[in-house]
Amino acid sequence: MLLSLFCGVGGLDWGFENQGFEVGLALDKNSDSIKSYNHNRPQNPVGQVTDISELTVEQLDELYGGRFTPVGVIGGPPCQSFSQANRSPLEDDPRHELPLSYARLLGQLNERSPIHFFVLENVTGLSMPPHTERFSSIMRSFEAAGFVVAQRVLNSNDYRVPQTRERLILVGFNREIYQGLEWSSPPISPGSRPTVRSAIEGFPEPVHFRRGLNRADMPFHPNHWCMAPKSSKFSTKDALKPGKTGPRSFKTLSWDKPSITVAYGNREVHIHPNCRRRLSVFEAMRLQGFPLDYELLGTLSDQIRQVSEAVPPPVSDVIAASIREQLTNYLAREGVETARPHPATMPVQRGNAVAALAL
Repeated sequence: MLLSLFCGVGGLDWGFENQGFEVGLALDKNSDSIKSYNHNRPQNPVGQVTDISELTVEQLDELYGGRFTPVGVIGGPPCQSFSQANRSPLEDDPRHELPLSYARLLGQLNERSPIHFFVLENVTGLSMPPHTERFSSIMRSFEAAGFVVAQRVLNSNDYRVPQTRERLILVGFNREIYQGLEWSSPPISPGSRPTVRSAIEGFPEPVHFRRGLNRADMPFHPNHWCMAPKSSKFSTKDALKPGKTGPRSFKTLSWDKPSITVAYGNREVHIHPNCRRRLSVFEAMRLQGFPLDYELLGTLSDQIRQVSEAVPPPVSDVIAASIREQLTNYLAREGVETARPHPATMPVQRGNAVAALAL
């Protein structure tokens, strides 16, 4: 069972669920994100709204309804304060402390019952100036919590996502249980790289936003809506051209290239390759690799934020698969017997400690 921190709409969770892991609790401060998370998991609506910055193990038990002992922790703390696009970072931005809150809670849980692994996803700017000292402190905190930590930068387009999106991934394995084991990043997916065309070509025109619009007005998909194209650039010949990524508010995608990073600020949703409008939320979801049947709730602005902050599900899938494979192979080399080839429970003996790795 896993604990998901800063879960958003569940992009990171999706990959672990797809690989056979069960999420016992999924927490986020944003209520709209939690509504979307639970809407897509009617059989396991474990998402709850809570502030993770000061969360304690005792509060986790209250949220869970009993003693909560996950075997893994996953999460992506809000990254805006570390983003390279943030030209004026504030030293006292409270979001700076969220990775440390993650590490603190991880250490407390590991003291109670062994945590086998953790995953943290964030922007690459977290490990770069002006945040290098803070990043070193974060790494030390995870190591002090009892983990051998590996850091890698993964590009989503390497893993069947039609988007160029580099993100920092930290994976830690429990130092006492998996002695000497360090996570290796998943191999790049074979075959040609997916493009914008492969993700969204052939979709009907989306519904343009207007007041009073509801889900029934969007028959193709409840997220296939976009801002009404008001700028004269959308109607002026040659004002916008596919692949032109100059002004921040008018970055236009190319059909036969991957999308630039899906990360939209106010009125900065990328322009569709036809140059007549901005992308719909559903098109952005497809560029993130979300399944066709995934749905986001909330206002148009809420949904744009949710899709921008999400972890691409295909990336989380390969991360989860690599972790499962590497831990399973370690146990096999150590001669630990498991109940079945794809284990639901793997008893692990180290000295007098026995932990169960339950997927």
